Amino acid sequence: MRTKPDWHILLRRDLQIIFGITLISVIGVNSIAPALPQIAKDLHLSEGQVVMLITIFTFPGIILSPVMGMLADRFGRKKIIVPSLFLFGIAGCACAFTRDYHVLLALRFANGVGASALGGLNQTIIGDMFSGNERTEALGYNASVLGVGTMIYPALGGALALQGWNYPFLLSALALPVGLLVLFNLRNPEPGTAPPLREYLAGAARSAADREVLPAYGATLATFMLLYGALLAYFPFLMHSRFGAPPTVIGLMLAAASITTIIGAFNLGWISKRLTPKTIIIASFAAYAAAIVMILYADSLWLMTVPLLVYGLANGLNIPSIQTHLSGSAPMEYRGAFMSMNSMVLRLGQTVGPVLTGIAFQAGDMEGVFFFSAIFSLLSFILLAAFLRK
Repeated sequence: MRTKPDWHILLRRDLQIIFGITLISVIGVNSIAPALPQIAKDLHLSEGQVVMLITIFTFPGIILSPVMGMLADRFGRKKIIVPSLFLFGIAGCACAFTRDYHVLLALRFANGVGASALGGLNQTIIGDMFSGNERTEALGYNASVLGVGTMIYPALGGALALQGWNYPFLLSALALPVGLLVLFNLRNPEPGTAPPLREYLAGAARSAADREVLPAYGATLATFMLLYGALLAYFPFLMHSRFGAPPTVIGLMLAAASITTIIGAFNLGWISKRLTPKTIIIASFAAYAAAIVMILYADSLWLMTVPLLVYGLANGLNIPSIQTHLSGSAPMEYRGAFMSMNSMVLRLGQTVGPVLTGIAFQAGDMEGVFFFSAIFSLLSFILLAAFLRK
């Protein structure tokens, strides 16, 4: 049995192309978040209106992610991913060329339609290509790459926002060369002949309804409600109101959380030999609660980095652990729908999170957002400990 990471996995060209898809999948929110206060100022929008630029982007994935997964199971992964990347790139870039709020919302919706296939099918292909501990390591490395993106994009988006609120949207153009790489260079296994639709849907539903699986979907929902509700949507406003932080500093602070995300995810293969994925998932929510409480009481920029690093480490271990658990629970012919269902739940969390924290903001101002998020983290920890069997 290996006791060290399998470095040669990282050298596989096909996996590197998948990493490109992963990097695109996190541009849509992470590069825009530091610019939200500047967008609100320049376009004369309220906090609620500008946060809608996140909500309208994540909403299409709630409905379309499982549909994209089913289509990928029946017609092939690349036939779905390539058009999605092109749509993502074109609609995202177009956002930079309008100052009309309603047009911007429409383009962000189209941008989100393109994104709806990416977060689930990249994990699906990894599940197709690897098995056993290699799958755990590959998903961990993929989460590390996602962490690199979440580290770089906020800092880059914050720097671009200094030139103008619209410049961060131009980063979506990176999806176009990645789409070409997938089209011409990705060599991935594809499902065989699809069963009749009724049989396929019944089999996918049976797999997704397994009692080992439903709590993992719940963990995904809670993870992304917290991430997009507190950290990405309202943390920039907290930094601005408490410390007067400009977009560049906000971006750098968000990037700090990604450092430990990368470290945790990169070493997941090693850690998972000592702790089960379920134990890692449960413990992560205790870490989320502790980190959010620390954010509430941090009174300097330096102290604020501590909870961000804790939160990032929990994310780096939690998210790929959920993916590993789910990917191993479905056969290849259903894996696209199975993982895309997780992506749908993820998008639901991304969409509902800002809405609920917005209600908490109206009820208790900025402190209300983070008190609500801390309580939600603790309740999630208790429920997962009770229902996610060890």
